Amino acid sequence: MGGDGLQTCLRRCYSLSPLRPPLCGAAGLLQPFSARTGQRVVLPFFGRKSSTDTGGVGKRDAGRGSADDARQGQPKPPPTELSSLDFTGGDIPHALAQCAGLVEVQEMDAGVGAVYEEAAVLYANGDTEEAEKVLDAVIDDPAASAGEGLWMMLLDLYRLTGKRQRFESRVLDYATRFERSPPPWEDLSSQRTAGRGDAAPLVNLAGSLSSKASAQFQQIGVIGRKSGAIRIDLARLRAVDDAGCKLFFDLLRQLAADRVKVAVLNCQQLVNMLAGQVSPGQAENREIWLLLLEMLQYTGEQDRFEELAVDYAVTFEESPPSWEPRAQPVQGAAADSGAPCKSADGPRLEGVITGAQADSIRKLAAFAADKQAVEVDCAQLRRIDFVSAGTLFNILATLQAQGKLVVLQNVNAMVGALLRVMGVDQVAQVMLRS
Repeated sequence: MGGDGLQTCLRRCYSLSPLRPPLCGAAGLLQPFSARTGQRVVLPFFGRKSSTDTGGVGKRDAGRGSADDARQGQPKPPPTELSSLDFTGGDIPHALAQCAGLVEVQEMDAGVGAVYEEAAVLYANGDTEEAEKVLDAVIDDPAASAGEGLWMMLLDLYRLTGKRQRFESRVLDYATRFERSPPPWEDLSSQRTAGRGDAAPLVNLAGSLSSKASAQFQQIGVIGRKSGAIRIDLARLRAVDDAGCKLFFDLLRQLAADRVKVAVLNCQQLVNMLAGQVSPGQAENREIWLLLLEMLQYTGEQDRFEELAVDYAVTFEESPPSWEPRAQPVQGAAADSGAPCKSADGPRLEGVITGAQADSIRKLAAFAADKQAVEVDCAQLRRIDFVSAGTLFNILATLQAQGKLVVLQNVNAMVGALLRVMGVDQVAQVMLRS
């Protein structure tokens, strides 16, 4: 595609929506380019620049864009404020697909480069094969020095497409290069939200976690082994003691040994209670220490686990438990290998979200109306397209302006890349899955 053809394609993509959706976040400008002509068109993030501020767009390009508008009989829309952004118009994914191979990013923070951008956009458009080729090429190029972020994108792409053999061929190189354990294999290609009839048994723990709960824990073990999976909701726990922690710790370890899939819901309150009862250097409440280490393995907080494990070893002069992610995918729970301890009634983003199926994104604003902090479980979110990511940005920016904090948990690396490109990480916390 020549320089003129590329610019026509980009203007078409950029003019499909009255908003002019952004092609990257506030960190920099996405500059499509032609390798043959070296011409670039700089696109503003939201709305148009005023006529007095070309934003780096050459007069020749700006004039040609005005001529195109005139020929199509479409007057220029007025500048659009953030509160009225609309990402629903036009066939933007189709136009982006034509230009995705001609994407270059400049002046981006934290080394977000052209390959990162291109692979994210290709995957958002559903072009998994091309996204894989782009990532493969840069990782196999010794001169490219691909960072860990690109490696995680490729490994997650293999998991999302069910390509276990390719995944396993890469993990040894990953471990050697970055001197850390690679993510475990998990087939995410056929992941579906379970129907209510397929849900694992749900058990609620309430009141005080103490030695008086021995009979209840035995019953939980029986239920879990019989069904092969169980959900344990901790939302109504109000107190814990050393004896109760030992009972719960022993139950979780036994269920893991019996290969029972366990999801622990609403565990953050318990983690906070336990953390308040441990003191480095004071060799007491050992069972509380152990249960806290266990809970951190269920939430996937490896860094916090390792720090606490060192404190445990120094305090009790014995080896701490080793890191083993405990979470298992459990039907009927907001659970996955990243951080399953989420409210069963909390907001989730799941499956493949496109412009025509963005209801779950719009419901987020209503859910957050009376809350200052919201955690959104994205463990089951496989892909989100460009338009829906723009809608998400709009909603999150509005919530941020209202002083609210939104955390997107368990985001896969491919979706995370698009969210970063779109600037979503500037208006919410985006936590990648392990």
